[in-house]
Amino acid sequence: MQYRTLGRTGIKVSPYALGALMFATSVGNPDPDDSARIIHRALDAGINLIDTADAYGDSEEVVGRALKGRRDDVVLATKVGRPTGEDPNQQGGSRRWIVTAVENSLRRLQTDHIDLYQVHRPDPGTDIEETLSALSDLVRSGKVRAIGTSSLPASDIVEAQWVSERRGLERFRTEQPPYSLLSRGIEREVLPIAQRHGLGTLVWGPLGQGLLTGRVRKGRPNELSRAGFFQHLNDERRLDTVEQFITLAEEAALPLTHLALAFTIAHPGVTSAIVGARTMSQLDDLLAGLDVTLSDDLLDRIDAIVPPGSDVGTLDQAYLPPALQQPGLRRRPVSERAAA
Repeated sequence: MQYRTLGRTGIKVSPYALGALMFATSVGNPDPDDSARIIHRALDAGINLIDTADAYGDSEEVVGRALKGRRDDVVLATKVGRPTGEDPNQQGGSRRWIVTAVENSLRRLQTDHIDLYQVHRPDPGTDIEETLSALSDLVRSGKVRAIGTSSLPASDIVEAQWVSERRGLERFRTEQPPYSLLSRGIEREVLPIAQRHGLGTLVWGPLGQGLLTGRVRKGRPNELSRAGFFQHLNDERRLDTVEQFITLAEEAALPLTHLALAFTIAHPGVTSAIVGARTMSQLDDLLAGLDVTLSDDLLDRIDAIVPPGSDVGTLDQAYLPPALQQPGLRRRPVSERAAA
């Protein structure tokens, strides 16, 4: 395994990280013991970064039990910010919630520190200085080693870096955006900004939430369990594009999964790609592609299918700023809309 430095933290991480959403018994593998075996298999293969979140059901508990005796071998990342209950204050980036949520995560993970604590989604209702101040206190207390974000727009990344410098607060050291053969929008601004400010980048969804596994074909029943919930898994444009990548992978004599993962980690701005394996066979398939290197010619052919910096459709889980969700923020009152 060729380890990479996580931004400017000095922490060395594997190019593939193990995502733990599929270890939540309610949405993924129902057997925690089997999940533990998958985690151990990943660690034995050299993967040393595990990423979970407090909003992933009982994922943190499953991971915590699996890491007994091996905690020091792992760069452990979790997240805060997504709703974890009915209480409106059990979410977001307020100091009130962060100091409570971190204690809950530490208890569930059965550890005394978190290597990377990430804000799961932007919280426009909370001043970024409030969030950074609370996270800085956690770093200084030793409960957290480094802090990061997930799905933060490029402009917000810059603002957060400015606030940290101006106020003498800890800096966000990482960003976790979506990135795959189908979703390349972050190449336009997010990745260049992350590189400029020395952020490590952990990309999620490198297999297109299942579309790039080779199991989903146009004109055939979509057997993905998530297909009934997410529109992007049934998007005709995305399915058409997947067919082109299936053909390309066959011509390159590569499994589609190996083509997709090798593409994501080939970008110089990407530190690690987060893979979510629910079964041992899925993990073994992904591990078999660790040594795949894509040629410039193959990368050029990928660019011809999905141009750099563009997305094919929109992910249901993609972050939308308030101005895109609330019409009132982008429409003047009726009486003010006319030019005369």
